[in-house]
Amino acid sequence: MGMFMSFMGKGLPTTQLLSMLTGTLQKQFMEKDISDFEKFHMAILDIFETVNAALPGKHYNVPLPEEVQVCFEGWGKADESEKKKILIEFMKTKVNLSKLDDFTLIAGLATPPAAMAAKRAGESVPQLKLIKAIPDVIFVPSATVLALISAKLSRKMILGHVAS
Repeated sequence: MGMFMSFMGKGLPTTQLLSMLTGTLQKQFMEKDISDFEKFHMAILDIFETVNAALPGKHYNVPLPEEVQVCFEGWGKADESEKKKILIEFMKTKVNLSKLDDFTLIAGLATPPAAMAAKRAGESVPQLKLIKAIPDVIFVPSATVLALISAKLSRKMILGHVAS
């Protein structure tokens, strides 16, 4: 196995890939007509949407509007050569990885076995004849997604906010 992996090479250089990504996002950001805070904030949100949609797995939390406002004030006063530095510094300091809370993680792990047990118990009830027609491969993921959505919404309603 080790020999096979050594033949594959080192893969993509992460610093070059990161530099290409930041360069592309910075060019995309600078090409927009940004004259006020709303357009600046929309451009920042567009960057996060692009990155979170493109990268599988980990996602990044969007900074608070107050933090974006402070960055915009510094960015608006700077000349063209300083704008890139301000934007990069803002992204380095204010961007954080989103984290799952324990409740969501436990709900995601406990739901599939519970869904299978509920389906098996429901198949023996005469009033739930329809449940036999639903394949396990559709029922279990659907129940898991619904449980995760309800866990997220209940935490949002109780706490007022949840890391997304």
